[in-house]
Amino acid sequence: MDQAESLLAIDIGRGTQDILVWHPQRPMENCPKMILPSPTSILADRIEAATRKGQHIFLSGTTMGGGPCTAAARRHLAAGLKLFSLEKPAYTFHDNLDRVAAMGILIVDRKPDIEPLVELTMADVDLDAIYRALSLFHVDRPDMVAVCVQDHGFSPDTSNRAFRFNHWTSAIQSGNGLEGLLYQNPPEHLTRMKAVKETAPSAWVMDTGASAILGALQDPWVSMRSREGITIVNIGNEHIVAALVKGNKLWGIYEHHTSLMTPKKLSEHLERFRKGELSNREVFDEMGHGCMVLQGVIEESPFKYLSLTGPNRERFKGLGAHMAAPYGDMMLTGCFGLVEAVKRKKIRKNV
Repeated sequence: MDQAESLLAIDIGRGTQDILVWHPQRPMENCPKMILPSPTSILADRIEAATRKGQHIFLSGTTMGGGPCTAAARRHLAAGLKLFSLEKPAYTFHDNLDRVAAMGILIVDRKPDIEPLVELTMADVDLDAIYRALSLFHVDRPDMVAVCVQDHGFSPDTSNRAFRFNHWTSAIQSGNGLEGLLYQNPPEHLTRMKAVKETAPSAWVMDTGASAILGALQDPWVSMRSREGITIVNIGNEHIVAALVKGNKLWGIYEHHTSLMTPKKLSEHLERFRKGELSNREVFDEMGHGCMVLQGVIEESPFKYLSLTGPNRERFKGLGAHMAAPYGDMMLTGCFGLVEAVKRKKIRKNV
């Protein structure tokens, strides 16, 4: 990375989109930051407004994160109103378009001629809106953009939980480190990242779980303990991702759903995860994504140090973990991870 290059880092979550404008010549604490509602939450609000007004909806744009907007779409249809969608945005709701049609969504190739109708544009990133907001405070447009989203991968006929975890497994086995999950040209099966590239063509893209783990490593306490081996857990609004990290190497990964987890259950899972005793099948059968550790994990480190990050970490404070807050700001952990990943990628490219 050029010494003078600045970076717009955007972490797209279920509840919020967290934004950092990083300048390499400024202390991180002095860089502009914003915590805003997530794109899927904003879209859900707009769908609900149309439902209240009795308007039919036409969805244009591209694929994005679901969650709140999917729930709002179901309520809109349940109210007896129509919901039309172009093909790309329809993939937001499911990778199998037959399943989307079964929800009651009408997939079309053009805006229908029906009244009253409101058009809503779908996308995970609205760079124009972000740039407009920054300009109001005289913040210059950054030189580069990096965005992280949670991408399950395109799996129309198989479990997206299993498909996503296979991607994690391949990343660990590659030995390329967490920055190996940062792409300028994401694989074809990572369709949500590909969609981000449609609205932000020059952006680097990364998975939110990987960026959060890498961001937590920027906390001084976490960084120091990672030399011996540490368990880092990101407790998001929808997913829990845990990683066994020693030095720059990822030794194991675990992913489950936040809503299905209690402090006691997570503590038990993490203890067995560290020892290589928790199986992928057990986690998957409990409706999680999976669990995987490299061979020799027990001999390498006990990974006894534990650190939590993520917007729901307070629910699990009873675990007695260190609450990671890199640069004093837990909500920007994913953004800090994006900055670090781009820096590492640029250094590796220039070596």
